[in-house]
Amino acid sequence: MAGNSQRRGAMRKAGTKKGAVKGTGGQKSKGLEGKGPTPKATARPGHPAARKATAAANRAETQRRQQKKAATAPETVAGRNPVVECLRAGVPATALYVALGIDTDERVVESVRLAGDRGISVLEVARGELDRITGGAMHQGLGLQVPPYEYAHPDELLDAAEQSGQQPLLVALDGVTDPRNLGAVIRSAAAFGAQGVLLPQRRSAGMTAVAWRTSAGTAARMPIAIATNLTRTLKEWAEQGLMIVGLDADADIVVDDLELATGPLIVVVGSEGRGLSRLVRETCDQTVSIPMSAGVESLNASVAAGVVLAEVARRRRIAGRV
Repeated sequence: MAGNSQRRGAMRKAGTKKGAVKGTGGQKSKGLEGKGPTPKATARPGHPAARKATAAANRAETQRRQQKKAATAPETVAGRNPVVECLRAGVPATALYVALGIDTDERVVESVRLAGDRGISVLEVARGELDRITGGAMHQGLGLQVPPYEYAHPDELLDAAEQSGQQPLLVALDGVTDPRNLGAVIRSAAAFGAQGVLLPQRRSAGMTAVAWRTSAGTAARMPIAIATNLTRTLKEWAEQGLMIVGLDADADIVVDDLELATGPLIVVVGSEGRGLSRLVRETCDQTVSIPMSAGVESLNASVAAGVVLAEVARRRRIAGRV
């Protein structure tokens, strides 16, 4: 039959030829089109690199959610010494947890008394429940619940400084991650007449119970704000007429020659390890160092802040008497 026969000279039906087709080189036109560059391994579904990238993104998102939750959740201070120290320092608290059947000592008695005097709820709970509340920490039968700290807005710090009746003096921290250093800086700021403390949103200690305790209660009287972008906030304050002085161990000017002390001032303190970040250093109108004896590389951030703030307060007292 024509078109199906294998005989020599038989006719094939049109469109059924399996060989080369005229003008296509034997291939369909789409077969000649390129498919573009090969995607990166992380963009290929099912590729090991893509699976790793997806897992990393999921971990980062989980961590972000946990940090956000932790920032809005109350903190529980565990242990007899930390609890009684927080209560002595006037750290704001909402509840004191006492494990049932614990052996009482003077710290337990004092903690219960201080909590009662301040109107803080004293709750007796089972030891297992206190284990859960404190996250398995060594609580020794005591736990103190501290609510999240309510930060001010940077504009509120500037308003408080302008309404204080004194020359504005604000303290900004750049990369100070130890809450004990933060608490000590707040204490020094309050002692030497500063009107507020500014923290960056990232890479900084926050107002935890440890910071509260180290500040010896002065955090209750000192407004503390968080800047989304520290450099930008400092520039905005500079436009309002404040001068910016940064602590830098390599600065040629020593704190003894700080002529800017008597005017509107922002003192910026960097971390003990790396000091000021590049952008913050470039924003400063002046950087100063603290002269030290040979063999001492650097001071603790809170100690350095106290030295500079004390010099600022001294110069302002002298200027006030002139």
